[in-house]
Amino acid sequence: MVKLYSFVNEKKIANKINELIEEGNTRNIRKYMMKDNNIKNMLSVYVKYLKNEEKLNKNQIRDKLDDFMIKYYPKFVMADWDSILESIVVKYTKPHKREYKIPKNIEITKEEMGDRKHFLFDIVSPNEDYSVSDYQNDARNILNKYKDKNIVIVGGTGLYIKALLYDYKFEKMHKNNYDDLTNDELFALANKKDPNHNLHKNNRVRLINFLNRENNETNKDISIYDAIFIGLTCDRDVLYDRCNKRVDKMLENGLLNEVKTLYSKYPESNILKRAIGYKEIIKYLNGEIQLNEAIELIKKNTRHYVKRQYTWFNNQLPVNWFNTVFEDFSKTENEVINFIQTKNKD
Repeated sequence: MVKLYSFVNEKKIANKINELIEEGNTRNIRKYMMKDNNIKNMLSVYVKYLKNEEKLNKNQIRDKLDDFMIKYYPKFVMADWDSILESIVVKYTKPHKREYKIPKNIEITKEEMGDRKHFLFDIVSPNEDYSVSDYQNDARNILNKYKDKNIVIVGGTGLYIKALLYDYKFEKMHKNNYDDLTNDELFALANKKDPNHNLHKNNRVRLINFLNRENNETNKDISIYDAIFIGLTCDRDVLYDRCNKRVDKMLENGLLNEVKTLYSKYPESNILKRAIGYKEIIKYLNGEIQLNEAIELIKKNTRHYVKRQYTWFNNQLPVNWFNTVFEDFSKTENEVINFIQTKNKD
């Protein structure tokens, strides 16, 4: 990608950004910053200008950038079930804190620049319960705190996203674990509560949740936030191949040891026993299957999960799908950016 400052005037950029900051027009700032699809380079130019032309010291530069970035740089909120869990690192490649880059010769510390992290990472221990309602409450607190900012919600746990952005109302939940009842007995209670339920008697988790819930969610198709839904897709055979290779990569990076460590620490964790990539390895650790069988199961279950994700998103959310160009991802980025800019003009 051609660096921005190789073909535009640095002072012009800095003056324009200063002008937009003074105006406080979020849309115009966003449009200008996205115009050349190179925010990092534009900010680098801006910092150089503040230092060399306006002769600002590092604290003054920090204040200028904080004023700009805190207001207009997007906040990232995670919507992936396993990214929320503490200690799960290998299975889910977690990003470092998001920070905008400045030239090395400008001596501003990370602390001075502020915390540009993704929200809702590593917030729940594997032995804790964390419901969709909990996620809805935590994520909405973030959206409400930054209600005048750009928010990017990233992830593939569809129910989290829908519960967050739509008028999902969760009624009071009881905390009965029903440890003394068999699945058949739970199923009988579910039939008594609602003969028309569609639960399977072997799905203990859903049966217990159903029995603990006083009423079902309501108004779940009414959107309460203005959002643009973007999905990335590709040929199904390519996607499944990437799924398989991702499992191989996780194993290379130490998935087996990670599961051993977490399972020894949280042997009763229902979360670990349900998570793809963990439940299969746990079966191997318990001597129920061979390691090669566990690996094949992880790949199979991952592919099935991806297929269910497509079905869910297509049926539940107004997703705009874009084909992923793996050989040159900037093409995909530009297509998505152009689409968002067009939508923002409407």
